[in-house]
Amino acid sequence: MKNYLILALTLIIVLACKQETKPVVNADYSEEKLNITTSIYPENVTKILNAHGGIDQWNTFNTLVFTMKKPIGDETTTTDLKDRRSLIETDAFKIGYTGKEAWLINKGENKYEGNPQFYYNLMFYFYAMPYVLADDGITYTNVEPLKVDSKTYPGIKISYAAEVGESPEDEYIMYYDAETNKMTWLGYTVTYFTKEKSKDWHFIKYTDWQMVNEMLLPKTLEWYNADGFIIGDKRNDLLFTDVILTKNKLENTVFAKPEAAVSK
Repeated sequence: MKNYLILALTLIIVLACKQETKPVVNADYSEEKLNITTSIYPENVTKILNAHGGIDQWNTFNTLVFTMKKPIGDETTTTDLKDRRSLIETDAFKIGYTGKEAWLINKGENKYEGNPQFYYNLMFYFYAMPYVLADDGITYTNVEPLKVDSKTYPGIKISYAAEVGESPEDEYIMYYDAETNKMTWLGYTVTYFTKEKSKDWHFIKYTDWQMVNEMLLPKTLEWYNADGFIIGDKRNDLLFTDVILTKNKLENTVFAKPEAAVSK
């Protein structure tokens, strides 16, 4: 009898639990606009991104084009923002990146003597600040502020996880104006594929901005001499013109390696 009572009580409990179990509801958020992208970044990084137009808005674009005014002639860079394929065009040479390899074509007497594998996205990264500092695989660390001409700029150090990008050993420090949250200085190291971190810091000042499709993009970059983290005199500057930021995606043939090109 005792065993029957235990069995009966067990059945009653199980049935009660089944009656109270509610079906799983698959929520449909298709009609809602959820702003969750910026929540993955530290608060100060999000404020900087928002001051320049916002990372959510930036991610809606597919193609960036800009021209640099150089003494030897204009240099135009076209970049696919989603996979970072690129094309650099001048009167003297073309450099491209297919997504797998860099290539080079020299068109005149002024041959390109640098390393296309290093150069194909170099100026794009400097120009597309601060948005490129929101890439995957980044670690953010607050660092000592930078003091320039009696003004102090808070700093955020950017480090990359191993195997992220061509040179994960490279480091960046983004310094920003605490009042406007706009990026003002960039400190960076260059390892040149040595796989060893560098202690030699270089500095760029983001002095002038231009509005393109409601995104704040650089107009002038200034390179400065520096002794450690003490900023010295201006070394040179670069002017960026004819900027195009569009949601249109270019054909694959734009970045494809021509038959006459040499792989690098």
